[in-house]
Amino acid sequence: MQTIYDAIIIGGGPAGLSAALMLGRCRRRILVCDSGRYRNAYSHGVHGFFTRDCTPPSELLQIGREQLAPYGVEYRGIEVTSACVHEVGFHVTLKDGSEHLARKLLVATGVRDRVPELEGMEQFYGRSVHHCPYCDGWEWRDQPLAVYGQKIHGYALALSLKNWSEDVALLTDGPAGLNARQREELKQFDILVYRAKIARLEGTDGKLERVVFANGESLARSAMFFSTGQDQHCDVAKNLGCIFSTKGVVETTRRQETNVRGLYVVGDAAKDVQFVIVAAAEGAKAAEAINEALMAEDRARRLSQVGVPVG
Repeated sequence: MQTIYDAIIIGGGPAGLSAALMLGRCRRRILVCDSGRYRNAYSHGVHGFFTRDCTPPSELLQIGREQLAPYGVEYRGIEVTSACVHEVGFHVTLKDGSEHLARKLLVATGVRDRVPELEGMEQFYGRSVHHCPYCDGWEWRDQPLAVYGQKIHGYALALSLKNWSEDVALLTDGPAGLNARQREELKQFDILVYRAKIARLEGTDGKLERVVFANGESLARSAMFFSTGQDQHCDVAKNLGCIFSTKGVVETTRRQETNVRGLYVVGDAAKDVQFVIVAAAEGAKAAEAINEALMAEDRARRLSQVGVPVG
């Protein structure tokens, strides 16, 4: 007989591991499927995480995986290729062709940033080029910063970074797409806007030193932050019929359940407050909701078997 898991968790980042830990402690049979593709893989440290500030992401995840062992949680480093609704709950297919059943499904696969396609980016991304000032702004406080972005996204990020440095420049790499009010506000906060096309990024040992424009001019900067959008890391939630917000994240209830019964989404894939510690908290919150739902179903099934009306 095929094993039926209480829940299959897709994604082995902070949100998925947190949910797995909680459900394991609830004596649930859990399978975690982890593709190994993490949004913050290039980051040198996790910041703002209570008791784990500056911990390398790989170390944080290793601790998380090790802490699952006492609770019998199954962890597999493999990608989920598809999932569909099944009479049991969900039918999940893995990349190796194996098929599994689960009563509940939790998606914790996060998002993928649209990293600017600039020459030299690979040398600096995660070291002196970042997407989140709350994660990495402190390390570049009081230094000359560049913001890469257009329209409302570049404008908002540039203003935000004034919290960490007085020297902020907005680089739009072409048309800025700003209205008169936005241009005036940037001017009032001494944020210069550079519309010239960018030729490349230059620096040494992962440390950005200057941005070189196609017109031959350059701008000395110590770090760059970008706001160019993001995409879901996998299509499972979309293919199952989840409702998405205008920001491209999955709509959930306060307990992380989607419009698809029994399907939960946590972490960056579900919310726009994209902090590691928030993702972990959402994983725990969803785990509690899943366990409560499973207990209610089990009680109802037992009562119906003996002819007791279910209230």
